[in-house]
Amino acid sequence: MTEEFLILVDENDNPIGTEEKVKCHLPNGKLHRAFTVLLFDRNHRLLLTRRSETKMLWPGDWDGTVASHPRKTETYVSSAERRLPEEIGASCKLDYLFKFEYHVPYKDIGSENEICGTLIGIVSDDFQMKLVKDEISEIKWISESELFSDIMKNPETYCPWMLLALYFLKESDKEMIQKHNLVLEKWMNHKQELEKSLKYHFPTNNWRLLR
Repeated sequence: MTEEFLILVDENDNPIGTEEKVKCHLPNGKLHRAFTVLLFDRNHRLLLTRRSETKMLWPGDWDGTVASHPRKTETYVSSAERRLPEEIGASCKLDYLFKFEYHVPYKDIGSENEICGTLIGIVSDDFQMKLVKDEISEIKWISESELFSDIMKNPETYCPWMLLALYFLKESDKEMIQKHNLVLEKWMNHKQELEKSLKYHFPTNNWRLLR
Protein backbone atom coordinates (compact mmCIF):
# COMPACT_ATOMS: atom_id res chain seq x y z
CA MET A 1 0.00 0.00 0.00
CA THR A 2 1.39 3.40 -1.00
CA GLU A 3 2.31 5.61 1.95
CA GLU A 4 0.13 8.70 2.31
CA PHE A 5 1.90 12.06 2.41
CA LEU A 6 0.47 14.99 4.38
CA ILE A 7 0.85 18.74 3.85
CA LEU A 8 3.28 20.30 6.31
CA VAL A 9 2.42 23.91 7.24
CA ASP A 10 3.82 26.79 9.26
CA GLU A 11 1.93 28.47 12.11
CA ASN A 12 -0.07 30.54 9.58
CA ASP A 13 -1.16 27.46 7.59
CA ASN A 14 1.22 28.15 4.70
CA PRO A 15 2.40 24.90 3.03
CA ILE A 16 6.11 24.23 3.57
CA GLY A 17 6.46 20.67 2.27
CA THR A 18 5.12 17.13 2.70
CA GLU A 19 5.85 14.22 4.99
CA GLU A 20 4.75 10.62 5.44
CA LYS A 21 1.59 10.32 7.50
CA VAL A 22 3.12 8.09 10.16
CA LYS A 23 6.08 10.43 10.70
CA CYS A 24 3.66 13.34 11.14
CA HIS A 25 1.99 11.46 13.99
CA LEU A 26 5.01 10.42 16.05
CA PRO A 27 5.13 11.70 19.67
CA ASN A 28 6.61 15.11 18.80
CA GLY A 29 4.61 15.30 15.59
CA LYS A 30 5.03 17.60 12.62
CA LEU A 31 2.55 20.42 12.10
CA HIS A 32 0.33 19.44 9.19
CA ARG A 33 -3.03 20.26 7.63
CA ALA A 34 -6.17 18.34 8.59
CA PHE A 35 -9.93 18.74 8.66
CA THR A 36 -12.91 17.66 10.72
CA VAL A 37 -16.52 17.40 9.53
CA LEU A 38 -19.69 17.90 11.57
CA LEU A 39 -22.85 16.61 9.88
CA PHE A 40 -26.27 17.47 11.31
CA ASP A 41 -29.72 16.19 10.42
CA ARG A 42 -32.97 18.16 10.15
CA ASN A 43 -33.59 17.60 13.86
CA HIS A 44 -30.27 19.32 14.62
CA ARG A 45 -28.64 16.09 15.83
CA LEU A 46 -24.92 15.54 15.23
CA LEU A 47 -23.63 12.40 13.54
CA LEU A 48 -20.91 10.87 15.73
CA THR A 49 -18.58 8.12 14.58
CA ARG A 50 -16.47 5.78 16.68
CA ARG A 51 -12.93 5.30 15.44
CA SER A 52 -11.87 1.80 14.47
CA GLU A 53 -9.87 -0.18 17.01
CA THR A 54 -7.18 -0.54 14.33
CA LYS A 55 -6.38 3.19 14.43
CA MET A 56 -2.91 4.18 15.67
CA LEU A 57 -4.26 7.12 17.68
CA TRP A 58 -7.42 7.32 19.79
CA PRO A 59 -8.72 3.87 18.71
CA GLY A 60 -12.30 3.23 19.78
CA ASP A 61 -12.96 6.85 20.79
CA TRP A 62 -15.93 8.91 19.62
CA ASP A 63 -15.28 11.58 16.99
CA GLY A 64 -17.28 14.03 14.94
CA THR A 65 -18.52 12.69 11.61
CA VAL A 66 -15.23 12.42 9.70
CA ALA A 67 -11.66 13.61 10.29
CA SER A 68 -8.80 13.28 7.81
CA HIS A 69 -6.22 15.21 5.79
CA PRO A 70 -6.30 17.26 2.56
CA ARG A 71 -4.18 16.34 -0.43
CA LYS A 72 -1.87 18.84 -2.12
CA THR A 73 -4.36 20.05 -4.74
CA GLU A 74 -7.38 20.19 -2.42
CA THR A 75 -9.08 22.83 -0.30
CA TYR A 76 -10.50 22.05 3.12
CA VAL A 77 -13.97 21.74 1.60
CA SER A 78 -13.05 19.66 -1.45
CA SER A 79 -10.93 17.26 0.61
CA ALA A 80 -13.69 16.72 3.15
CA GLU A 81 -16.32 16.19 0.44
CA ARG A 82 -14.00 13.64 -1.19
CA ARG A 83 -13.41 11.83 2.10
CA LEU A 84 -17.02 11.52 3.30
CA PRO A 85 -18.03 8.68 0.96
CA GLU A 86 -14.71 6.93 1.63
CA GLU A 87 -15.56 6.67 5.35
CA ILE A 88 -19.35 6.69 5.68
CA GLY A 89 -20.44 5.78 2.15
CA ALA A 90 -22.45 8.97 1.62
CA SER A 91 -21.95 12.46 0.22
CA CYS A 92 -22.93 15.90 1.46
CA LYS A 93 -22.17 19.49 0.43
CA LEU A 94 -20.09 21.22 3.09
CA ASP A 95 -19.35 24.75 4.26
CA TYR A 96 -16.16 26.02 5.89
CA LEU A 97 -16.50 27.44 9.42
CA PHE A 98 -12.98 28.12 10.84
CA LYS A 99 -9.65 26.47 11.57
CA PHE A 100 -7.62 25.89 14.71
CA GLU A 101 -4.17 24.67 15.69
CA TYR A 102 -3.55 22.09 18.39
CA HIS A 103 -0.92 19.61 19.59
CA VAL A 104 -1.92 16.73 21.84
CA PRO A 105 -0.13 13.45 22.68
CA TYR A 106 -1.73 10.03 22.71
CA LYS A 107 -0.11 7.96 25.48
CA ASP A 108 3.51 7.24 24.42
CA ILE A 109 2.45 6.13 20.94
CA GLY A 110 2.13 9.36 18.98
CA SER A 111 0.39 12.71 18.76
CA GLU A 112 -1.74 15.02 16.67
CA ASN A 113 -0.03 18.26 15.67
CA GLU A 114 -2.43 19.91 13.24
CA ILE A 115 -4.02 22.97 11.78
CA CYS A 116 -7.54 21.68 11.42
CA GLY A 117 -10.24 23.15 9.17
CA THR A 118 -13.79 22.62 10.42
CA LEU A 119 -16.66 21.94 8.00
CA ILE A 120 -20.41 21.73 8.48
CA GLY A 121 -23.08 19.93 6.47
CA ILE A 122 -26.84 19.43 6.82
CA VAL A 123 -28.16 16.13 5.51
CA SER A 124 -31.56 15.33 4.05
CA ASP A 125 -34.10 12.92 5.51
CA ASP A 126 -33.14 10.22 3.00
CA PHE A 127 -29.45 10.33 3.95
CA GLN A 128 -28.06 6.78 4.12
CA MET A 129 -24.62 5.57 5.19
CA LYS A 130 -22.44 2.53 4.73
CA LEU A 131 -19.49 2.34 7.10
CA VAL A 132 -15.94 1.50 6.05
CA LYS A 133 -14.96 -0.79 8.91
CA ASP A 134 -11.23 -0.04 8.80
CA GLU A 135 -12.08 3.60 9.50
CA ILE A 136 -15.23 3.61 11.65
CA SER A 137 -16.69 0.93 13.89
CA GLU A 138 -19.99 2.55 14.94
CA ILE A 139 -22.19 5.59 14.33
CA LYS A 140 -24.94 7.38 16.21
CA TRP A 141 -27.04 10.53 15.96
CA ILE A 142 -27.05 12.59 19.16
CA SER A 143 -28.70 15.76 20.43
CA GLU A 144 -26.68 18.59 21.94
CA SER A 145 -28.07 17.98 25.45
CA GLU A 146 -27.20 14.27 25.32
CA LEU A 147 -23.70 14.87 23.98
CA PHE A 148 -22.63 17.66 26.31
CA SER A 149 -23.97 15.78 29.31
CA ASP A 150 -21.86 12.76 28.40
CA ILE A 151 -18.79 14.86 27.56
CA MET A 152 -18.91 16.29 31.08
CA LYS A 153 -19.00 12.78 32.55
CA ASN A 154 -16.67 10.97 30.14
CA PRO A 155 -14.27 13.40 28.41
CA GLU A 156 -11.72 10.65 27.88
CA THR A 157 -13.99 8.84 25.40
CA TYR A 158 -14.04 11.77 22.91
CA CYS A 159 -11.34 12.81 20.45
CA PRO A 160 -9.70 16.11 21.45
CA TRP A 161 -10.06 17.74 18.01
CA MET A 162 -13.80 17.11 18.08
CA LEU A 163 -14.06 18.94 21.42
CA LEU A 164 -12.15 21.89 19.97
CA ALA A 165 -14.34 21.99 16.87
CA LEU A 166 -17.43 22.22 19.08
CA TYR A 167 -15.74 24.74 21.39
CA PHE A 168 -15.02 27.16 18.54
CA LEU A 169 -18.45 26.98 16.83
CA LYS A 170 -19.34 30.46 18.08
CA GLU A 171 -16.26 31.78 16.22
CA SER A 172 -17.51 30.52 12.86
CA ASP A 173 -17.62 32.72 9.79
CA LYS A 174 -20.51 35.17 10.29
CA GLU A 175 -22.13 34.27 6.97
CA MET A 176 -22.07 30.61 7.96
CA ILE A 177 -23.62 31.37 11.35
CA GLN A 178 -26.47 33.11 9.54
CA LYS A 179 -26.81 30.32 6.98
CA HIS A 180 -26.84 27.52 9.58
CA ASN A 181 -28.35 29.48 12.45
CA LEU A 182 -31.06 26.94 13.30
CA VAL A 183 -28.42 24.31 14.00
CA LEU A 184 -25.60 26.44 15.37
CA GLU A 185 -27.71 28.37 17.87
CA LYS A 186 -28.29 25.06 19.67
CA TRP A 187 -24.68 23.90 19.53
CA MET A 188 -22.45 26.95 19.94
CA ASN A 189 -23.23 28.04 23.51
CA HIS A 190 -21.62 25.24 25.50
CA LYS A 191 -18.12 26.60 26.06
CA GLN A 192 -18.29 26.14 29.81
CA GLU A 193 -18.97 22.42 29.58
CA LEU A 194 -16.27 22.01 26.95
CA GLU A 195 -13.62 23.94 28.91
CA LYS A 196 -13.77 21.32 31.64
CA SER A 197 -13.41 18.46 29.17
CA LEU A 198 -10.61 20.21 27.26
CA LYS A 199 -8.55 20.41 30.45
CA TYR A 200 -8.51 16.61 30.48
CA HIS A 201 -6.82 16.46 27.05
CA PHE A 202 -4.92 19.77 27.13
CA PRO A 203 -3.52 20.47 30.62
CA THR A 204 -1.22 23.11 29.06
CA ASN A 205 -3.91 24.66 26.80
CA ASN A 206 -1.89 23.84 23.68
CA TRP A 207 -4.52 25.00 21.18
CA ARG A 208 -5.62 28.23 19.47
CA LEU A 209 -8.09 29.58 16.93
CA LEU A 210 -6.64 30.79 13.62
CA ARG A 211 -8.07 33.78 11.82
